[in-house]
Amino acid sequence: MKRSYPWLALGLGLLLSLILMRFSANGMEGRFQLPLLTSLLIAEFGFLVTAIAAGIGIRDLLKKGREYATILLLLGNILLAVNFARMGFALWPGTIGG
Repeated sequence: MKRSYPWLALGLGLLLSLILMRFSANGMEGRFQLPLLTSLLIAEFGFLVTAIAAGIGIRDLLKKGREYATILLLLGNILLAVNFARMGFALWPGTIGG
């Protein structure tokens, strides 16, 4: 499970990120296509999944050394975790992004 979790997290993170970018944007009438709480929940869940996978990637990088797949997974999961945090803050009403 530990070997496949970063791959699964990367795939799930990409899927959730695409869903957030597509359906949480303002619609034609100026309202969200997904409810705000649902969008925030997706952003938080995606952040947690990808941040845990990035932690596993850091552990694997320290244990095994520099492997191309480990570095690729680590960078992908870190970028997705940062993107989920950014999108979550942007969705929150009253913040700089919202």
